[in-house]
Amino acid sequence: MFPLWPLFQPNRTLIRPRAIDQLVGLVDAAAERGLDVSVDGLQGHLSSFDFTPSWVHTWHRRNLFTDPEVVDAQAAYLRALAEPLADRPNFLGMTLGNEVNQFSGPPHPDPDPCTPAQAGRWLERLLAACEAAAPGRLHVHGEYDALWFRDDHPFTPAHAARLGGATVVHSWVFNGTAQRHGPLAPATLRHAEYQIELSKAWAEPGRPVWLQEVGAPAPLVPPDAAPEFARRTLDHVSDCADLYAVTWWCSHDVPRSLADFPELEYSLGLMTSGREVKQLGATVAEWAAALRAAPPEPRPRRTALVLDAGAVETAPGRSTAAPGGAFCETWARLAADGARPAVVLAQHARDPAHLAPRGITDVVWPHDVGRTGPTPPRRSP
Repeated sequence: MFPLWPLFQPNRTLIRPRAIDQLVGLVDAAAERGLDVSVDGLQGHLSSFDFTPSWVHTWHRRNLFTDPEVVDAQAAYLRALAEPLADRPNFLGMTLGNEVNQFSGPPHPDPDPCTPAQAGRWLERLLAACEAAAPGRLHVHGEYDALWFRDDHPFTPAHAARLGGATVVHSWVFNGTAQRHGPLAPATLRHAEYQIELSKAWAEPGRPVWLQEVGAPAPLVPPDAAPEFARRTLDHVSDCADLYAVTWWCSHDVPRSLADFPELEYSLGLMTSGREVKQLGATVAEWAAALRAAPPEPRPRRTALVLDAGAVETAPGRSTAAPGGAFCETWARLAADGARPAVVLAQHARDPAHLAPRGITDVVWPHDVGRTGPTPPRRSP
Protein backbone atom coordinates (compact mmCIF):
# COMPACT_ATOMS: atom_id res chain seq x y z
CA MET A 1 0.00 0.00 0.00
CA PHE A 2 1.17 3.51 -0.84
CA PRO A 3 -0.25 6.07 1.64
CA LEU A 4 0.98 9.20 -0.07
CA TRP A 5 3.44 10.96 2.21
CA PRO A 6 2.42 14.57 1.35
CA LEU A 7 -1.23 13.81 2.14
CA PHE A 8 -0.56 12.03 5.42
CA GLN A 9 2.06 14.50 6.72
CA PRO A 10 1.33 17.83 5.01
CA ASN A 11 3.28 19.72 7.68
CA ARG A 12 6.41 18.62 9.49
CA THR A 13 4.54 18.54 12.82
CA LEU A 14 1.15 17.37 11.53
CA ILE A 15 0.30 13.74 10.81
CA ARG A 16 -3.39 13.55 9.93
CA PRO A 17 -5.25 11.20 12.34
CA ARG A 18 -8.10 10.65 9.90
CA ALA A 19 -5.68 9.53 7.22
CA ILE A 20 -4.15 7.01 9.63
CA ASP A 21 -7.64 5.71 10.47
CA GLN A 22 -8.36 5.25 6.77
CA LEU A 23 -5.11 3.32 6.32
CA VAL A 24 -6.00 0.97 9.18
CA GLY A 25 -9.45 0.48 7.70
CA LEU A 26 -7.94 -0.44 4.36
CA VAL A 27 -5.58 -2.96 5.96
CA ASP A 28 -8.55 -4.52 7.76
CA ALA A 29 -10.53 -4.67 4.50
CA ALA A 30 -7.58 -6.45 2.91
CA ALA A 31 -7.58 -8.98 5.75
CA GLU A 32 -11.23 -9.78 5.07
CA ARG A 33 -10.20 -10.70 1.53
CA GLY A 34 -7.23 -12.84 2.52
CA LEU A 35 -4.58 -10.29 1.59
CA ASP A 36 -1.40 -9.53 3.50
CA VAL A 37 -0.13 -5.96 3.39
CA SER A 38 3.23 -4.22 3.37
CA VAL A 39 2.89 -0.48 3.88
CA ASP A 40 5.18 1.93 2.05
CA GLY A 41 6.15 5.03 4.02
CA LEU A 42 8.08 7.72 2.12
CA GLN A 43 7.07 7.13 -1.48
CA GLY A 44 9.55 9.53 -2.93
CA HIS A 45 9.17 8.32 -6.49
CA LEU A 46 6.34 6.47 -8.25
CA SER A 47 6.08 6.00 -12.01
CA SER A 48 8.15 9.12 -12.84
CA PHE A 49 6.37 11.40 -10.32
CA ASP A 50 7.85 12.54 -7.00
CA PHE A 51 5.70 12.46 -3.88
CA THR A 52 7.36 14.57 -1.21
CA PRO A 53 5.76 17.18 1.06
CA SER A 54 6.05 20.93 0.54
CA TRP A 55 8.04 21.37 3.76
CA VAL A 56 11.17 19.99 2.08
CA HIS A 57 10.91 22.12 -1.11
CA THR A 58 11.58 25.65 -2.40
CA TRP A 59 11.39 28.10 0.53
CA HIS A 60 11.67 25.20 2.98
CA ARG A 61 14.38 23.32 1.08
CA ARG A 62 16.06 20.78 3.33
CA ASN A 63 17.97 17.57 2.70
CA LEU A 64 15.83 14.43 2.95
CA PHE A 65 18.69 12.34 4.32
CA THR A 66 20.77 14.62 6.51
CA ASP A 67 18.64 17.45 7.94
CA PRO A 68 17.98 16.53 11.60
CA GLU A 69 14.47 18.03 11.70
CA VAL A 70 13.47 16.29 8.49
CA VAL A 71 14.78 12.91 9.66
CA ASP A 72 13.05 13.32 13.03
CA ALA A 73 9.79 14.04 11.22
CA GLN A 74 10.23 11.04 8.93
CA ALA A 75 10.82 8.77 11.91
CA ALA A 76 7.71 10.13 13.65
CA TYR A 77 5.65 9.55 10.51
CA LEU A 78 6.82 5.96 10.07
CA ARG A 79 6.03 5.24 13.72
CA ALA A 80 2.56 6.76 13.27
CA LEU A 81 1.88 4.44 10.32
CA ALA A 82 3.23 1.29 11.95
CA GLU A 83 1.97 1.53 15.54
CA PRO A 84 -1.77 1.06 14.88
CA LEU A 85 -1.00 -1.84 12.52
CA ALA A 86 1.35 -3.71 14.87
CA ASP A 87 -1.38 -6.09 16.10
CA ARG A 88 -2.95 -6.73 12.68
CA PRO A 89 -2.14 -10.33 11.68
CA ASN A 90 -2.05 -9.48 7.96
CA PHE A 91 0.39 -6.58 8.40
CA LEU A 92 3.74 -7.76 7.05
CA GLY A 93 5.73 -4.66 7.93
CA MET A 94 6.97 -1.36 6.53
CA THR A 95 8.96 -0.49 3.44
CA LEU A 96 10.74 2.78 4.23
CA GLY A 97 9.89 4.23 0.85
CA ASN A 98 9.75 3.56 -2.85
CA GLU A 99 13.12 4.07 -4.53
CA VAL A 100 13.90 7.05 -2.32
CA ASN A 101 17.55 6.61 -3.26
CA GLN A 102 16.80 8.30 -6.59
CA PHE A 103 16.82 11.62 -4.66
CA SER A 104 20.43 11.14 -3.54
CA GLY A 105 22.15 12.22 -6.76
CA PRO A 106 22.06 12.23 -10.56
CA PRO A 107 20.01 11.92 -12.67
CA HIS A 108 17.48 13.56 -10.30
CA PRO A 109 17.09 17.24 -11.31
CA ASP A 110 17.02 18.50 -7.69
CA PRO A 111 19.01 16.00 -5.64
CA ASP A 112 19.54 15.67 -1.89
CA PRO A 113 23.21 14.66 -1.85
CA CYS A 114 24.57 12.40 0.84
CA THR A 115 27.54 10.16 1.45
CA PRO A 116 27.39 6.37 1.89
CA ALA A 117 27.91 6.84 5.63
CA GLN A 118 25.02 9.34 5.81
CA ALA A 119 22.78 7.05 3.75
CA GLY A 120 23.57 4.18 6.13
CA ARG A 121 22.75 6.25 9.21
CA TRP A 122 19.48 7.38 7.63
CA LEU A 123 18.45 3.80 6.87
CA GLU A 124 19.39 2.57 10.34
CA ARG A 125 17.49 5.38 12.07
CA LEU A 126 14.27 4.86 10.11
CA LEU A 127 14.35 1.07 10.24
CA ALA A 128 14.78 1.34 14.02
CA ALA A 129 11.71 3.60 14.18
CA CYS A 130 9.66 0.98 12.32
CA GLU A 131 10.90 -1.81 14.57
CA ALA A 132 10.11 0.15 17.71
CA ALA A 133 6.57 0.79 16.49
CA ALA A 134 5.86 -2.75 15.21
CA PRO A 135 8.38 -5.18 16.69
CA GLY A 136 9.14 -8.37 14.83
CA ARG A 137 7.57 -7.41 11.51
CA LEU A 138 9.41 -7.45 8.19
CA HIS A 139 10.71 -3.90 7.84
CA VAL A 140 12.73 -3.28 4.68
CA HIS A 141 13.95 -0.59 2.32
CA GLY A 142 13.71 -0.75 -1.48
CA GLU A 143 15.96 1.09 -3.92
CA TYR A 144 16.16 1.28 -7.67
CA ASP A 145 19.09 -0.44 -9.27
CA ALA A 146 21.64 2.38 -9.19
CA LEU A 147 22.41 0.91 -5.78
CA TRP A 148 23.75 -2.25 -7.45
CA PHE A 149 25.20 -0.80 -10.65
CA ARG A 150 26.43 2.80 -10.22
CA ASP A 151 29.97 3.24 -8.90
CA ASP A 152 29.46 6.51 -7.05
CA HIS A 153 25.92 5.99 -5.79
CA PRO A 154 25.73 6.69 -2.02
CA PHE A 155 23.26 3.87 -1.35
CA THR A 156 25.30 0.69 -1.60
CA PRO A 157 24.81 -3.06 -2.05
CA ALA A 158 25.98 -3.52 1.54
CA HIS A 159 23.13 -1.30 2.73
CA ALA A 160 20.60 -3.37 0.77
CA ALA A 161 21.97 -6.74 1.83
CA ARG A 162 22.64 -6.01 5.51
CA LEU A 163 20.06 -3.52 6.77
CA GLY A 164 16.41 -4.45 7.29
CA GLY A 165 14.71 -7.81 7.52
CA ALA A 166 15.25 -8.80 3.88
CA THR A 167 17.14 -7.70 0.80
CA VAL A 168 14.84 -5.93 -1.65
CA VAL A 169 15.42 -6.08 -5.41
CA HIS A 170 13.74 -3.95 -8.09
CA SER A 171 14.49 -5.58 -11.43
CA TRP A 172 13.70 -3.67 -14.61
CA VAL A 173 15.07 -4.68 -18.00
CA PHE A 174 14.72 -1.15 -19.39
CA ASN A 175 18.03 -0.44 -17.61
CA GLY A 176 19.95 -1.41 -20.76
CA THR A 177 19.38 -5.16 -20.58
CA ALA A 178 16.51 -5.40 -23.05
CA GLN A 179 18.02 -2.69 -25.25
CA ARG A 180 21.24 -4.67 -25.49
CA HIS A 181 19.89 -8.22 -25.77
CA GLY A 182 16.24 -8.06 -26.86
CA PRO A 183 13.03 -8.96 -24.98
CA LEU A 184 13.34 -12.76 -24.91
CA ALA A 185 17.10 -13.25 -24.87
CA PRO A 186 18.51 -15.34 -22.00
CA ALA A 187 20.21 -12.33 -20.41
CA THR A 188 16.88 -10.45 -20.35
CA LEU A 189 14.83 -13.37 -19.08
CA ARG A 190 17.38 -14.04 -16.35
CA HIS A 191 17.94 -10.45 -15.26
CA ALA A 192 15.76 -10.74 -12.16
CA GLU A 193 17.48 -14.01 -11.26
CA TYR A 194 20.82 -12.26 -11.76
CA GLN A 195 19.95 -9.42 -9.42
CA ILE A 196 18.76 -11.86 -6.75
CA GLU A 197 22.01 -13.80 -6.94
CA LEU A 198 24.07 -10.60 -7.12
CA SER A 199 22.48 -9.37 -3.89
CA LYS A 200 23.62 -12.49 -2.04
CA ALA A 201 27.27 -11.62 -2.58
CA TRP A 202 27.01 -8.98 0.17
CA ALA A 203 24.57 -10.84 2.44
CA GLU A 204 24.91 -13.34 5.22
CA PRO A 205 23.98 -16.84 3.98
CA GLY A 206 20.27 -17.50 4.34
CA ARG A 207 19.11 -13.88 4.27
CA PRO A 208 15.70 -13.62 2.54
CA VAL A 209 15.38 -11.75 -0.76
CA TRP A 210 12.19 -10.02 -1.88
CA LEU A 211 11.87 -9.39 -5.61
CA GLN A 212 9.69 -6.40 -4.85
CA GLU A 213 9.33 -5.04 -8.38
CA VAL A 214 9.48 -6.85 -11.69
CA GLY A 215 7.43 -6.17 -14.80
CA ALA A 216 7.22 -6.22 -18.59
CA PRO A 217 7.90 -2.70 -19.91
CA ALA A 218 6.66 -1.98 -23.44
CA PRO A 219 7.84 -1.34 -26.06
CA LEU A 220 11.11 -2.98 -24.99
CA VAL A 221 9.03 -6.04 -24.12
CA PRO A 222 6.25 -5.95 -26.75
CA PRO A 223 2.74 -6.95 -25.60
CA ASP A 224 2.81 -10.17 -27.63
CA ALA A 225 6.08 -11.16 -25.92
CA ALA A 226 5.07 -10.08 -22.40
CA PRO A 227 3.36 -13.37 -21.35
CA GLU A 228 6.40 -15.45 -22.30
CA PHE A 229 8.72 -12.89 -20.72
CA ALA A 230 6.74 -13.12 -17.47
CA ARG A 231 6.51 -16.90 -17.38
CA ARG A 232 10.17 -17.50 -18.11
CA THR A 233 11.38 -14.70 -15.81
CA LEU A 234 9.32 -16.10 -12.96
CA ASP A 235 10.43 -19.66 -13.70
CA HIS A 236 14.06 -18.58 -13.46
CA VAL A 237 13.62 -16.91 -10.06
CA SER A 238 11.26 -19.44 -8.47
CA ASP A 239 13.92 -21.92 -7.40
CA CYS A 240 16.44 -19.34 -6.15
CA ALA A 241 17.36 -20.14 -2.57
CA ASP A 242 16.01 -17.78 0.12
CA LEU A 243 13.46 -16.10 -2.19
CA TYR A 244 10.86 -14.61 0.15
CA ALA A 245 8.34 -13.18 -2.31
CA VAL A 246 7.76 -11.80 -5.80
CA THR A 247 5.67 -8.70 -6.43
CA TRP A 248 4.67 -8.04 -10.05
CA TRP A 249 4.43 -4.38 -11.01
CA CYS A 250 1.68 -3.60 -11.48
CA SER A 251 -2.00 -4.49 -11.13
CA HIS A 252 -3.65 -2.11 -13.67
CA ASP A 253 -2.65 -0.09 -16.70
CA VAL A 254 -2.62 3.69 -16.29
CA PRO A 255 -5.58 5.26 -18.15
CA ARG A 256 -4.63 7.16 -21.28
CA SER A 257 -6.75 10.03 -20.01
CA LEU A 258 -3.96 10.82 -17.53
CA ALA A 259 -1.18 12.92 -19.01
CA ASP A 260 2.59 13.05 -18.77
CA PHE A 261 3.46 9.49 -17.76
CA PRO A 262 6.37 7.92 -19.65
CA GLU A 263 5.02 5.68 -22.39
CA LEU A 264 6.04 2.43 -20.71
CA GLU A 265 4.05 3.29 -17.55
CA TYR A 266 0.70 3.12 -19.35
CA SER A 267 0.75 -0.60 -20.13
CA LEU A 268 2.54 -2.35 -17.24
CA GLY A 269 -0.66 -3.72 -15.68
CA LEU A 270 -1.85 -7.30 -15.40
CA MET A 271 -5.28 -5.78 -16.14
CA THR A 272 -6.42 -2.91 -18.31
CA SER A 273 -7.52 0.33 -16.68
CA GLY A 274 -11.04 -1.01 -17.23
CA ARG A 275 -10.22 -4.12 -15.12
CA GLU A 276 -10.13 -6.61 -17.97
CA VAL A 277 -7.52 -9.32 -17.42
CA LYS A 278 -4.81 -9.18 -20.07
CA GLN A 279 -3.02 -12.26 -21.39
CA LEU A 280 -0.07 -11.14 -19.28
CA GLY A 281 -2.31 -11.19 -16.21
CA ALA A 282 -3.68 -14.63 -17.05
CA THR A 283 -0.14 -15.96 -17.45
CA VAL A 284 1.01 -14.59 -14.09
CA ALA A 285 -2.15 -15.95 -12.42
CA GLU A 286 -1.56 -19.40 -13.90
CA TRP A 287 2.06 -19.33 -12.80
CA ALA A 288 1.10 -18.31 -9.25
CA ALA A 289 -1.55 -21.05 -9.03
CA ALA A 290 0.95 -23.67 -10.16
CA LEU A 291 3.50 -22.39 -7.64
CA ARG A 292 1.00 -22.71 -4.79
CA ALA A 293 0.01 -26.20 -5.89
CA ALA A 294 3.61 -27.43 -6.11
CA PRO A 295 6.15 -25.07 -4.55
CA PRO A 296 9.57 -25.62 -6.14
CA GLU A 297 12.52 -26.73 -4.08
CA PRO A 298 15.49 -24.36 -4.15
CA ARG A 299 18.19 -25.67 -6.47
CA PRO A 300 21.79 -25.45 -5.26
CA ARG A 301 24.31 -23.29 -7.06
CA ARG A 302 27.64 -25.07 -6.72
CA THR A 303 29.66 -22.68 -8.89
CA ALA A 304 30.10 -18.99 -8.08
CA LEU A 305 31.39 -16.24 -10.35
CA VAL A 306 33.77 -13.92 -8.49
CA LEU A 307 32.92 -10.21 -8.45
CA ASP A 308 35.64 -7.69 -7.70
CA ALA A 309 33.77 -4.44 -7.03
CA GLY A 310 36.35 -2.97 -4.65
CA ALA A 311 35.75 -2.29 -0.97
CA VAL A 312 32.86 -4.33 0.42
CA GLU A 313 31.11 -1.42 2.14
CA THR A 314 31.13 1.04 -0.78
CA ALA A 315 31.62 -1.12 -3.93
CA PRO A 316 33.36 1.63 -5.93
CA GLY A 317 33.70 -0.68 -8.95
CA ARG A 318 30.17 -2.02 -9.04
CA SER A 319 29.52 -0.80 -12.60
CA THR A 320 31.18 -3.98 -13.86
CA ALA A 321 28.04 -5.73 -12.62
CA ALA A 322 25.74 -3.37 -14.58
CA PRO A 323 24.13 -4.39 -17.90
CA GLY A 324 26.89 -4.28 -20.49
CA GLY A 325 29.57 -4.54 -17.81
CA ALA A 326 32.14 -7.31 -18.04
CA PHE A 327 30.93 -9.18 -14.97
CA CYS A 328 27.23 -8.98 -15.90
CA GLU A 329 27.82 -10.22 -19.42
CA THR A 330 30.01 -13.08 -18.19
CA TRP A 331 27.37 -14.18 -15.69
CA ALA A 332 24.74 -14.10 -18.45
CA ARG A 333 26.89 -16.29 -20.71
CA LEU A 334 27.44 -18.83 -17.94
CA ALA A 335 23.73 -18.89 -17.12
CA ALA A 336 22.80 -19.36 -20.78
CA ASP A 337 25.20 -22.31 -20.91
CA GLY A 338 23.40 -23.94 -17.98
CA ALA A 339 25.90 -23.19 -15.22
CA ARG A 340 23.40 -21.54 -12.80
CA PRO A 341 26.14 -19.38 -11.25
CA ALA A 342 26.00 -17.83 -7.83
CA VAL A 343 27.94 -14.62 -7.13
CA VAL A 344 30.67 -14.22 -4.53
CA LEU A 345 32.75 -11.18 -3.71
CA ALA A 346 36.48 -11.41 -4.33
CA GLN A 347 37.05 -10.85 -0.61
CA HIS A 348 35.13 -14.10 0.16
CA ALA A 349 36.20 -16.20 -2.82
CA ARG A 350 38.65 -18.30 -0.79
CA ASP A 351 36.78 -18.26 2.51
CA PRO A 352 35.27 -21.70 3.27
CA ALA A 353 33.28 -20.22 6.15
CA HIS A 354 31.40 -18.07 3.62
CA LEU A 355 31.21 -20.55 0.74
CA ALA A 356 30.19 -23.71 2.57
CA PRO A 357 26.89 -22.41 4.03
CA ARG A 358 25.89 -21.32 0.52
CA GLY A 359 26.70 -24.74 -0.95
CA ILE A 360 29.43 -23.31 -3.21
CA THR A 361 32.13 -25.82 -4.09
CA ASP A 362 33.82 -24.10 -7.05
CA VAL A 363 34.61 -20.51 -7.90
CA VAL A 364 35.50 -19.06 -11.28
CA TRP A 365 36.94 -15.64 -12.06
CA PRO A 366 35.53 -13.69 -15.02
CA HIS A 367 38.91 -13.50 -16.79
CA ASP A 368 39.01 -17.31 -16.84
CA VAL A 369 35.71 -17.63 -18.71
CA GLY A 370 36.22 -18.04 -22.44
CA ARG A 371 34.15 -16.04 -24.87
CA THR A 372 32.99 -19.26 -26.48
CA GLY A 373 32.33 -22.79 -25.33
CA PRO A 374 29.66 -24.12 -23.02
CA THR A 375 31.86 -25.26 -20.15
CA PRO A 376 33.64 -22.59 -18.07
CA PRO A 377 36.87 -23.40 -16.26
CA ARG A 378 36.39 -24.26 -12.60
CA ARG A 379 38.70 -23.40 -9.73
CA SER A 380 38.31 -24.88 -6.30
CA PRO A 381 38.39 -22.39 -3.44
